[in-house]
Amino acid sequence: MTTFITKLDHIGSGPRVAVKDIIDVEGVPTTAGSRALERTAEPAKSDAACLTGSRTAGARLVGKANLHELAMLPIGTNPWFGTPVNPLDPTLIPGGSSSGSAVAVAADEADVALGSDTGGSVRIPAACCGVSGLKTTYGRVPLDGVWPLAPSLDTIGPLAVDVAGLVLGMQLLEPGFSPASTPARVVGRLRTSGRPEIEVAVDAALRAAELEVVSLDLPDWDTGTTCFTVIYFAELWDVDHGLVETDPQGVGPDVAQVVAMADLFRGAVDDARDQLAGWRRSLLALFDRVELLALPTLPVFPPRLDDLADDITPTAIEITRHTSLFNAAGTPCSAQPVPVAGSPLPASLQLVGPMGAEELLLATARVVEAALS
Repeated sequence: MTTFITKLDHIGSGPRVAVKDIIDVEGVPTTAGSRALERTAEPAKSDAACLTGSRTAGARLVGKANLHELAMLPIGTNPWFGTPVNPLDPTLIPGGSSSGSAVAVAADEADVALGSDTGGSVRIPAACCGVSGLKTTYGRVPLDGVWPLAPSLDTIGPLAVDVAGLVLGMQLLEPGFSPASTPARVVGRLRTSGRPEIEVAVDAALRAAELEVVSLDLPDWDTGTTCFTVIYFAELWDVDHGLVETDPQGVGPDVAQVVAMADLFRGAVDDARDQLAGWRRSLLALFDRVELLALPTLPVFPPRLDDLADDITPTAIEITRHTSLFNAAGTPCSAQPVPVAGSPLPASLQLVGPMGAEELLLATARVVEAALS
């Protein structure tokens, strides 16, 4: 049972919902995929705030989904509870950190899964497993009752096999949510250095949807990524170093390595936050010219599990290259599969909107999906 850490009874007629095991469910311990945390975790006294809509809608919580330990890395492996199996190809990583959430919907064990996204942790597993995901605007979904990673970057969002499932997921997170009545008209295409066939697939999807596409350069991409990296490491150290130091045998070596790296960045966090404010203004200014931005979610296809080195840092950097900077910006982003000519694996189209643009993102993603179907 690698998809779920805890299976739950799900009697009822509402939608089946898988919940990443950093989100409190009343009466169930929250493990965050960590043996160290599992050893001391007590049953949650109440649901996380983000589950209120699910309970009101009569959703059936089918289980606490597995994840990369402490939601810390984008690979999706877990030494304690097993690695969720990628339904597209079991030799590939499922992506993380919300690996079990993506696999649950891809394998039809849930209609909607709730995951967290701090540097791509909803979008990356969605891309790896060929499903859809939505990173919400920072602060839109409450985080009370959610185990933190980097609190100024953390978000909660849905995963599903299609855009209709993402709409349902948002309605569970935010009752009354509805997509915009019309999609975006003008989309800014950000050029990246990803694999050529992935770039071609993204262009073909936008063309099929008959969107007006404008080529844009993202101002100072490296600054956004650097700001994210420094803030991420500084904040995860604050959250998790005590757990790692108290029970070093209860965390995986990859997590211990990440926490140990934090000292390289912590001293620069104030400067990074200062730089971030100016860079974020430059990014948001692009939305004066276009309604949404478009680029691949991943620059590469999912790596093979057997190809992972003992040090997975280079792989983590590579597969978060197109996602993490938007966590620094706080903007909402969708991810959805798009076909690649001659490949059994899909690519993933990432749409990025201004703050609070989930309604427009999903309306546009729905048009792309319909054009490709």
